[in-house]
Parts: sequence; C-alpha cells; structure tokens
Amino acid sequence: MDRRGLLPFIVTAFFAVMISLFTFSLIDSKNADPNTHQKSNGRDSNSDITNTVENNIKGDKANVNNSIDNDLNNGDNSQIENNVSNDIEVNVDVNVTNKIKNKADRQDSSSEKNKNGNDSSNKNGNKDSSQGEEDGQTDGNEAAWGVDSASLTTSGLLSCVRDNFGTPEIWGRYLGDKEGISAGITPEEAELLRSNDIKILVIWNRFNIAAGLENGQNEARAAIQLAQELNIPEGVAIFADIEPNYPVDSAFIEGWYQTMEESPYRPGIYGIFEPERALTQAFEQAADGNAALLENTYVWTAAPNVGITTEEQAPDYKPQAPGNALIAGWQYGIDAQACNIDTNLFNDEIMDVLW
Repeated sequence: MDRRGLLPFIVTAFFAVMISLFTFSLIDSKNADPNTHQKSNGRDSNSDITNTVENNIKGDKANVNNSIDNDLNNGDNSQIENNVSNDIEVNVDVNVTNKIKNKADRQDSSSEKNKNGNDSSNKNGNKDSSQGEEDGQTDGNEAAWGVDSASLTTSGLLSCVRDNFGTPEIWGRYLGDKEGISAGITPEEAELLRSNDIKILVIWNRFNIAAGLENGQNEARAAIQLAQELNIPEGVAIFADIEPNYPVDSAFIEGWYQTMEESPYRPGIYGIFEPERALTQAFEQAADGNAALLENTYVWTAAPNVGITTEEQAPDYKPQAPGNALIAGWQYGIDAQACNIDTNLFNDEIMDVLW
C-alpha cells in the first residue's frame, strides 16, 4: 500500500481512539435529535470513578438525556466524581434531563461529588419544562405516597385503601361540596385522618372558569372563608383545582396568588401541567411578570399520567411542571377501580403546608 492509501487509514484510526477516550457530544443541525449519554460503573475497593459529560448543542430542537449510574462495592478509600455540562442554544424547544445515581457500599472513607451545569438558551422564549435530577433524587420509594378522593373518608374507605393499595401519608380532600363532583371534608373526617397519622392536602374546586383577575381573587376569598370555618391552621396551602376543560388565563392565577398571599394560607395550583396545555402557558405567563408567584405557588401536577399503582409499585418520582416551579407533588394515577381514589407522590417539603 502506498502512502496515499495509508493516510486515510491512519486518520480513521486516530479518531476512533479519540472517541473511545472522551465522552463528547456536539450537535449543530436544523433539527437536533434526542441525545443520550449513559455510563455505568461498577468497581471494587480503593477505586476512583470520574465521569465527564459535555453537550454543546445548536439547532431548532434538542432533547438531552444524561444518565450516569455508579455502583461501587466495598469501597474503603474510593471517590466518585460526576461532571455534567450542557451548553444548549436552540430556536424552539429544549428538554434536558440529568440523572446521576451513585450507589456506594462503603466502609470508611468513600466520597461522592456531583456537578451539574445547564446553560440553556431558547431564542423564542419558551421555557425548559424538564426537571433535572441529581444524586439523592427522590424516587418512588423515597417520596411520600398518598391519595386523593372526591368521597367522604370513612373507616371503611380508609381500610379499603390500606388493603388494596398501601398506607397513605397524605390524603387530598375538598373544601365544600360540589354537586355531582365531590363531597366536602368534614371536621369528623379530618379528625379520622389525623388520628391515623395522615396529613390532609386541601383542594378548592367550587368553580368552572379559571379566567379573570377578579374571579381569581373571589375564588381565593371563598376558599379562605371556608378554610377558616373549618379551623384549618394558618400556613396550610390551598390548591385551586383547574381542570383541563376549564377556560384559564394568567390573570386568574395572579388573582388567586395575590389574595392567598395576603391571607393566613399559602397558594397552590393543581392541574395537568403538560407543556402544550393552556394551564401551563397561563402559569408561565403569570410567573414571567411575577417572580414571587413562581417561587411561592405550590404546584401539584397531574402530568404525566402513568396509571394507578399500589404504594410498593409507585413509579420513580418524575413530575412534569413548568421550569423552576415549586413542585408539591405528582398525581400519577387517576380513577382507581377500587376505593374511588387517585394515587400520588409528594415532596417531603410539602408536609409543612398540609393540614
């Protein structure tokens, strides 16, 4: 083989070696395809694990999923270091998920270090609605499992849930009756739940239109009055139930938030927070003009819907909600055939704003 025929072979071999030594992704295209980095490491004692993932992406759309899974066994003097950096500039939509999971069965001095960096630029102003997850992420076994129900809670219903699904830490219930839809919680019901060490998530659903500033204010005032009549303590969050068929706008959310913030209670919003939903767009519009609303409004999302499960079979905790929202929980399954309940996972932080 002469030198001219040998040169392409050498160049190809060189790049093959470089790719094997580095994890690097560069996408610069009109429509960026989903980009996934996955790395799994399993080591014995006295091991050092370093994972570095860098994504530089330019294009119209981007889906980035970085997943690192470290399983370290018998690590006496071991270190795990994960570095994830995403530099993203797209024109329309960006969805970034960083998932790092470290399992270290260590005896003495193993250490873990994780670094996640996301620099996402979206020229059309659409927010990234993905939720990045780091080491220590909450999964289905660590989040608080609970239910919500439109029915009055009795000892029989409580036993039904325990026998068929599990033991809820949180139970969502409604303020006041809504004919043909839900029964309002009673003082006796609240006492039954609390005596069984179950916290109550308070829901307001006595409306059908979620539009207009004054309407939002009026609904909040009505919810506050009934909460006080039931002697619900100060600091409890009240969730406005915005169903997918309701007209909704940012003004209603702003009115609800303003009135709740001026009251002894905390503002919350429930709904299907998928990116294309009118509720999500209305919430993001309200949040764009009011940073405090974004920081202080609890979001209870019904997206995605993965179906009813038992407590033991609950999915990993991956709620879908607007970027940087104060996520309270995830109603992941609706309309159980037994017991007339929906199933949920909740952040531990929500315990402070439950009844």
